[in-house]
Amino acid sequence: MNIAFRAWALLLVPLSAGVSANVDYGPLWVKAQSPMQAQSFTPMMRNAEQLKAGDWAYTLSGTVASVWAETPDYMMDYYHNSVDLGVRYAPAERWEVELAYQYRFAADNGLDNLTMNFHDLFGLGQNGRDKVPQDRFYIASEKYGVLLEDFEGETLTNMVSGYLGYQWIDQARHALSTGVGLAYNHVDSGPFALHSFEQLLQANYRYAPSERHRLYLTLGASHRGIEDTIGGIGINDWAYMYGLAYQYRFLPNHSLLLEYHGFSGETDEIEELDSISHEVLLGYRYHLREGAIEFTMIENIFNMDNSTDIAFTLAYRGRISH
Repeated sequence: MNIAFRAWALLLVPLSAGVSANVDYGPLWVKAQSPMQAQSFTPMMRNAEQLKAGDWAYTLSGTVASVWAETPDYMMDYYHNSVDLGVRYAPAERWEVELAYQYRFAADNGLDNLTMNFHDLFGLGQNGRDKVPQDRFYIASEKYGVLLEDFEGETLTNMVSGYLGYQWIDQARHALSTGVGLAYNHVDSGPFALHSFEQLLQANYRYAPSERHRLYLTLGASHRGIEDTIGGIGINDWAYMYGLAYQYRFLPNHSLLLEYHGFSGETDEIEELDSISHEVLLGYRYHLREGAIEFTMIENIFNMDNSTDIAFTLAYRGRISH
């Protein structure tokens, strides 16, 4: 957990005081947390309102997550953490390019105890978590010959990606954009070693009936050429994502966001992992003069065996206008 929080501390360096201008930062800057989707170039929610020509934006974020899944076919019990960096630029009106980097790794962030206390507080069952040691790094499937133990410190994702967006509609209430992306994921060694090129395409819509309220919608699909991941479990060529977000800016400096992200199953081999993954996000955004700080809690619902138990993200989003 100390590693993740040291990374988070770096996010506080570029903060600016004062009230931000009327900037629409869009949905929360959060990527997929479900076990298999987290290791792929999965579409994420984006704002359909893009940067003005000549403007820059950048994002720094850190995430800690706890995975727990137990079925007759497999068990996953481990932590994953990530550091994400992204820089966007608008070379001309309606066009936007982004270069991003993600490093995701296995490290003890101590969320098991927090998760169990949360379940006890609200009278929720532990789903078997209280019957195994805490803070494990364990993935096993006897049926598919997978056994990974004590992989703390291993790299899960080492990905460089690019995104090109074009804005079709830019009105006061309505905005619509589409984009394509390309990523290269290179994990050189260890149980999660892979080398893959992946692609995505997506459409983003924004509805803004007033300054206080924003509604966002994203639909996307991704493609990859690799055959397996997560220690040998086969992965599908295509995956799909849809997301819906609502932002309420109740004070000039303060916004609350509620989001739902749905991700298609990633494998035909295991029924639970082939089911849709549902993630609900509750976020708080503090607006600064030239940026914003975001804190997000991510929780899985419905399909408990194809997502994280819980995850937290802290992000700083900056803007540089020409």
